Amino acid sequence: MTLRITIKRLPHAPAELPEYASAAAAGLDLRVAANSPITINSGERKTIQTGFAIAIPEGFEGQIRMRSGVALEKGLLLPNAPATIDADYRGELKVIVANISHIRAQLQPGERFAQLVISPVARIQWNELSELPDSARGDAGFGSTGRT
Repeated sequence: MTLRITIKRLPHAPAELPEYASAAAAGLDLRVAANSPITINSGERKTIQTGFAIAIPEGFEGQIRMRSGVALEKGLLLPNAPATIDADYRGELKVIVANISHIRAQLQPGERFAQLVISPVARIQWNELSELPDSARGDAGFGSTGRT
C-alpha cells in the first residue's frame, strides 16, 4: 500500500527528504536539521529539529522511533517512544531525545537519527458495562504470562 503524504521543507531542512533506507524498511529515516553538531550530555533531554512539516491524512498517525544503531552506539532514546504525530498537526517534526548513557553524545548535522512510521488509527466507541467478559489471563498483571 502506498499513501501519498504532503511534506513541507522548512528553511533549515537537510537536503534529503526523509527516505526509506531499504526496500522493506518500515520507517523513513529522519535527519538532524542543524548547522553544527548537537551535544546531549549524560542525563540530558533535547528537542531535535528535522526541518520538515507533514500533513498526515485523517485515519493515520505518525510514530517516531529512535534508530537502533543510534540507541546502541550513543545511548540515546525517545522518552515518549514511540512519539505520536496526530493527523491534524502541521508544525515541524521535532524529536525529544534523552541521553541515558554515562557519557555525552553528539548528533551531526544531516545524521540519520530517528525513523518515522505511518500507521492506521482505529477509532473506538466505549461500551461501558459493570463486568468484563472472562479471559484465560483474567486480571493477572505484570510478568504473569508464561508462568505455570
